[in-house]
Amino acid sequence: MKDFNYYAPTEVVFGEKSEEQVAALVRKYGGTKVLVHYGGKSAERSGLLDKICRLLDEGGVAYVKLGGVVPNPRLSLAHKGIELCRQEGVDFILAVGGGSVIDSAKCIAYGVCMEGDVWDLYLGKADAPHTMLPVASVLTIPAAGSEMSEASVITNENGDVKLGYSNDMSRPKFAIMNPRRTFTLPPYQTAAGVTDMMMHTMERYFTKDDDMDLTTDLAEAVLRRMKTAVFEVLKNPEDYRQRAQIMWGGSVAHWGLTGCGMSDDWATHQLEHELSGMFDVTHGAGLAAIWPSWARYVMHENLSRFVRFAVNVMDVPNDFTDPEGTALKGIEAMERFYHAIGMPTNIKELIGRDITDDEIKEMTRKCSRDYQATCGCFKVLKAEDMEAIYKMARA
Repeated sequence: MKDFNYYAPTEVVFGEKSEEQVAALVRKYGGTKVLVHYGGKSAERSGLLDKICRLLDEGGVAYVKLGGVVPNPRLSLAHKGIELCRQEGVDFILAVGGGSVIDSAKCIAYGVCMEGDVWDLYLGKADAPHTMLPVASVLTIPAAGSEMSEASVITNENGDVKLGYSNDMSRPKFAIMNPRRTFTLPPYQTAAGVTDMMMHTMERYFTKDDDMDLTTDLAEAVLRRMKTAVFEVLKNPEDYRQRAQIMWGGSVAHWGLTGCGMSDDWATHQLEHELSGMFDVTHGAGLAAIWPSWARYVMHENLSRFVRFAVNVMDVPNDFTDPEGTALKGIEAMERFYHAIGMPTNIKELIGRDITDDEIKEMTRKCSRDYQATCGCFKVLKAEDMEAIYKMARA
């Protein structure tokens, strides 16, 4: 098994009255003037934004607001937030929303404290920062796990390039999680969120490191629980118990616990980033469209891992005489699961039309950084492998 460092410093405040503590938590972590960062109108319509601002007022915490974050958060809004924070003397950023809002907040927090363009961090052209503004979140959309992770992803509209950057310094100081705030999530968004959190676990699960059994057991438990919970909340959106499983599951899936002692892959995520960068699709749905083709392309790198997934996660009977057949049945069962919760299993289902050869070549070029980079470690994918997987995922 791999040696590892485990670091999960975020304070989680979970439950129906958790947001009441927001002002005290901001003060606890040194905030005196806050940027309240949020997305579209849902935060306003739900009353959550007003409530957070009222609680900050009552707690004596000054703030300014910046909304407008969209799925696949934009670099241009982060630039606007950096300028606003500098003008207003902001020393703390509070994201009210889901992963896109938190990722945008992290980008702003980096940019305020560095010289030059924050985009250079994501391009890998800037040195790792020595400091950034502290970030925290009031989570409303469980999916990305950004509320406890070290990662953020930003889309540069100039070229439709979507890139990630990771640094432990960006792990939020606290995460407020009230499952009731997720009751009104549309079914598609709920399903896409669960798909994302399951994929965060699967990116760690599919590995050649087979000897960290406890970590693998934990990963399988998360995957099975999310499968059960998503069907329950699609039937009853106000099932607090199952909404709570999903909200906690998103964090557990991405704070590193389900990968301790194993190598991470992340090829499906990198392949999908080009899909959502080019077509502006929902990230979780894009992952569902790519994963089955990736799985079929790479499964022989460690067939026993796919057999274990089929049996322990997807409830496929183990045909000991035909491990390849068992593995394929596990992938097929995952496709049926995606369809059952309203997710696509190929690019045509995702974008509603056939993808062109030129579009595939452009995504391949971007994913391979102009044919200079590889992705993944379960199977290291070169540009020709990326192109082959995109072609397999057409329809």
